Amino acid sequence: MNSQTEENYLKALFYLSRHKEEVNVRELSERLEIKMPTVTSMMKKLAAKDLVHYESYKPVRLTDAGKKTASQIIRKHRLTETFLVNKMGFGWEEVDEIAEQLEHVHSPKFFEKMDELLGYPVLDPHGSPIPDKKGNIKTGRYKKITEFNPGDVIELTAVLDTSHEFLSFLNNKELSLGINIEIIHVESFDNSVIVRYTGHPRELLSEAISQKLLAEKR
Repeated sequence: MNSQTEENYLKALFYLSRHKEEVNVRELSERLEIKMPTVTSMMKKLAAKDLVHYESYKPVRLTDAGKKTASQIIRKHRLTETFLVNKMGFGWEEVDEIAEQLEHVHSPKFFEKMDELLGYPVLDPHGSPIPDKKGNIKTGRYKKITEFNPGDVIELTAVLDTSHEFLSFLNNKELSLGINIEIIHVESFDNSVIVRYTGHPRELLSEAISQKLLAEKR
């Protein structure tokens, strides 16, 4: 059984390696806000458990066992978020911190029952895919809203930022998953986007916001 700290390292490595297989220790140190010598020490410990491939002064890679372990942590996190929203009435902006705590519960039966009660969902409340019990993750082919053209009507399908601050901002703008949005204009100077949706005939979204919103064309 891995400690909570070890699981946090594995999860961070998993997220960092989504777009590249190898991650250097500095990147991991910056993401976790932990000093590099401490990160290096943990990499040696995880390597001894065959969860990462690690050599001094070289990038780190998750082993197959490490990938599966990390995906199961993420599975528990996203199942918990879904349960909190769908069954307990929490807002999508409220669930990340609670899920961070429950993802370290070591009880497969508990999460299997949660999955069953939810009807075996494939997406969490933020549109992120929920890994299956084998660690497989099916990702959607969504695009950032800055990649669409004026006149396109799109459906908001996922968010890349699940922080309380960002989701509260979306709540204030009445933006939620499943809503249809029309792209009116994409500003070439700063990549801000002018959109229209129900109750909002003209809304300006900055590039910082738009880059965190994923959608598909209707």
